[in-house]
Amino acid sequence: MTTSITAGASAPLHIEIRHVPMRRALSWLGRGWDDLTHVGGAGLAHGALIAVLGAVLLMLGSSHVYLTAAAVTGYLLVGPVMTTGLCELARRREAHLPLGFDESLQALTRNPEGLMHFGGVLALVALLWFALSALLLASVHSTSVPSLAVALWGGAAPLDAAQMLGYLACGAVLAVMVFAVSVVAVPLIIERHAGAAEAIGASLRVTVANLPAMLLWAALIVALTALGFLTLLLGMVVVAPLLGYATWHAYRDLVV
Repeated sequence: MTTSITAGASAPLHIEIRHVPMRRALSWLGRGWDDLTHVGGAGLAHGALIAVLGAVLLMLGSSHVYLTAAAVTGYLLVGPVMTTGLCELARRREAHLPLGFDESLQALTRNPEGLMHFGGVLALVALLWFALSALLLASVHSTSVPSLAVALWGGAAPLDAAQMLGYLACGAVLAVMVFAVSVVAVPLIIERHAGAAEAIGASLRVTVANLPAMLLWAALIVALTALGFLTLLLGMVVVAPLLGYATWHAYRDLVV
């Protein structure tokens, strides 16, 4: 399957998509683990930074279950951009290039416009999540988002099971959207200088063309991320680079 998408005034990027079997998603993790053991400290440093960011968000949202769920969901929605340096490390290992932390940051300068626009899209989705969840709480469950004072000092009434279920369902829908638009977006942006629209379009086509593999891949991401949170984010030091490297290998399998 071949896809061409035009972003702005630039020439269209020719993107050829492969079809892969469902179990291929397991091999991405295997190759990601191999990268994890060989790259070493540079990747773990990225994992530590991602874990620290998650810890800060959880601390800020710990006063109310709404804020905790919002922090976790927002963290996951912008997660693809946080894998940029890790995808670069996997790319550099494949190309037999130096694998330091400083070298991993070169990905941020190779196509900053594409990364910025893609990050902006994810940030808008995160803002949409906050707006929709507030609307859901106010109109369906007759409760409201806690005020800033309540967020800082506590005292808000807890959500019941039905409210929490509806609230999380809203976040889950947006998380599916983010997954579909970001499967191969970051690697395309940093390796082939794709624009955000090109990368998002290619990711959507990859998802549709490889739905069974994408379902398994999404389930693996959710399970490993949950494990990272259940270990009080200590596990994210390993989980984040593992998923970042695996994302690169997914891209290499899914895009010619």
